[in-house]
Amino acid sequence: MSKRKTVIAEESLVTLLKNKDQRGFSILYDNYSAALYGVIIKIVRSEEVAADVMQDAFVKIWKNIEGYDTSKGALFTWILNVARNTAIDKLRSQEFQNTQRNQDLDAHIHVIDSQGGSELEVDAMGLSKVVEQLKPEQKQVIDLLYFKGYTQEEVSKEYGIPLGTVKTRVKAAITFLRKYIK
Repeated sequence: MSKRKTVIAEESLVTLLKNKDQRGFSILYDNYSAALYGVIIKIVRSEEVAADVMQDAFVKIWKNIEGYDTSKGALFTWILNVARNTAIDKLRSQEFQNTQRNQDLDAHIHVIDSQGGSELEVDAMGLSKVVEQLKPEQKQVIDLLYFKGYTQEEVSKEYGIPLGTVKTRVKAAITFLRKYIK
């Protein structure tokens, strides 16, 4: 059973968070945890790891909320980047790499079977539908960068295209997404 979302102005929520008010943190978690978890699970592909990353991301958000600047974008964009970067950091950590090497086949099957539910969380926000509107070459790049944690250099190598082309596709995709979301 999911909790009801509390309707609050973003400015008020940011004020609560910057004042280290527990109510603000509760509202933030209730309103955004499902969406963040959906993105995290797409990156780490493990429920156990995703739960750890989620906790780490919310701790980082809580500790670093002073770094959020309302003039640079929406709160959701900022917390999404914190969560995404935390997941990518986890993927690249030596501990995670060693754990992945030691997983047995059953664990991989469980992860694959369980991912369907997480995708619904992201779909509930409409992110998947929006990303689907991109041109195929843009969608491929965005998928690897934002949902699988690749760097631009890794995308370039993966598809055998120049780094400049990757950057151009990312810029075009972000421009399109901004217009589409508005």
